[in-house]
Amino acid sequence: MTKTIRQLAGRSPALATLLFAICACTAESPPATEAVDLIVAGAAVVTMDANDTIIEDGAVAVADGVIVAVGTRAEITATYHAETSLDGDGRVLMPGLVNGHSHAAMTLLRGVADDLDLMEWLNNYIFPAEVEFVDAEFVRIGTELACWEMVRGGTTMFVDMYYFGDIIADVVDRCGMRAMISATVIDQRSPDAEGAIDSIQKGSEFIERWKNRNSRITPIFGPHANYTLNAEQLQATREAANALGVPISIHLSESPFELQYSKDTYGTTSIELFESIGFFDGPTIAAHVVWPTTREIPILAERQVGVIHNPTSNMKIASGIAPVTAMLDAGVRMGLGTDGAASNNDLDLWEEMRLAAFLQKVEQMNPEVLPATTVLRMATIGGAEAIGMGDTIGSLEVGKRADLIQVSFDDVHHVPTFDVVSHLVYVTDEQDVTTVVVDGKVLMQDRRMLTLQTDRIAQEARDLAAKIQAALAARNR
Repeated sequence: MTKTIRQLAGRSPALATLLFAICACTAESPPATEAVDLIVAGAAVVTMDANDTIIEDGAVAVADGVIVAVGTRAEITATYHAETSLDGDGRVLMPGLVNGHSHAAMTLLRGVADDLDLMEWLNNYIFPAEVEFVDAEFVRIGTELACWEMVRGGTTMFVDMYYFGDIIADVVDRCGMRAMISATVIDQRSPDAEGAIDSIQKGSEFIERWKNRNSRITPIFGPHANYTLNAEQLQATREAANALGVPISIHLSESPFELQYSKDTYGTTSIELFESIGFFDGPTIAAHVVWPTTREIPILAERQVGVIHNPTSNMKIASGIAPVTAMLDAGVRMGLGTDGAASNNDLDLWEEMRLAAFLQKVEQMNPEVLPATTVLRMATIGGAEAIGMGDTIGSLEVGKRADLIQVSFDDVHHVPTFDVVSHLVYVTDEQDVTTVVVDGKVLMQDRRMLTLQTDRIAQEARDLAAKIQAALAARNR
């Protein structure tokens, strides 16, 4: 091109000058970049993809709630420009955490009954308190409080099991989180139903209302356990779930009591009972699974049951230590959960990661079992796979929904950092989370909540707690 312009110069100097100017402008102008909604950077990007790729000085580009590019910050900024860009200096960018089992509204029962075994805790304290105090307003306030706590700690997705599903869904819709919301099925009077049949009917109606209403909300069934429902009721719940095309979340093989109850009532263990009645003939999320036998673990793997490990709750109620490594070795899909704040007593998944690792190490007297990378996968992509959402969330990959968090590494406990993944599992706590994005929308930025009215929630929670405390005091006089 330059040679041609020079040849023209002898015949038409003016034309040559014009062409030189055009070439100069073209050379100096940067290539056009593609517009996206959001670019989020990180001093390190922990993708949790199949290769556990970590990108130094990286970034993610997001458009319409979907990740469209993952790479170095230089690559992303050279290709994209965004209305909103979040700096990543001193921060690790990673997928949001997946809480595979919770009872969110039970934040309002935190500390009501502690230091008790599971059945005394349930039958003598929790179930009576729920009948007396839990209504739609209780669930709204308690779920808002839980969402605040979870967002603050970097949880972007949770599987919930409680009452008044429409209220929970409304809260999740407004605050911007992602959730599977279980319609609880239990064979006793509960805050929103009169028994198992009523629970299934009302649950079906809830699922039909929300099934295609919001892409962040998945309504499902939540039969409580095999000791609060008989075999026929469990089968009926599975049939209803399959008819509606939704998963089930259930407490399974949680305690020695449950195992003994199953043997006394059905002559077999819990998981074998469920297999015999066809309960696993559909997507199943099983919470706890502390006591599976060597015969039952292959059933969980073959039936692709997603197992949610709840180490803090299991320890606090002395349910036992789950054989996590044996289940992982058998190919069981496994995630992590907090359980409810009444049996934990918080919703901190960073704590669950640490305890999950430490419990396996000390129980097997082997520090090499359940390493940090494996535990981090259980809290992210492994948890997403366990609940049936591995194709949608859980890792930072092109085409997945943009559920991601930034974790500050500026605090003294992160200085120095030799291994990012080690620090995420063994050092980080919920106060280190600075930014939370769900479906491409920023829910928390620089630790400031953007979608929840925290002052109002705190005051309403205190007011309601005062009423509960007064009622309990009057009852005990």
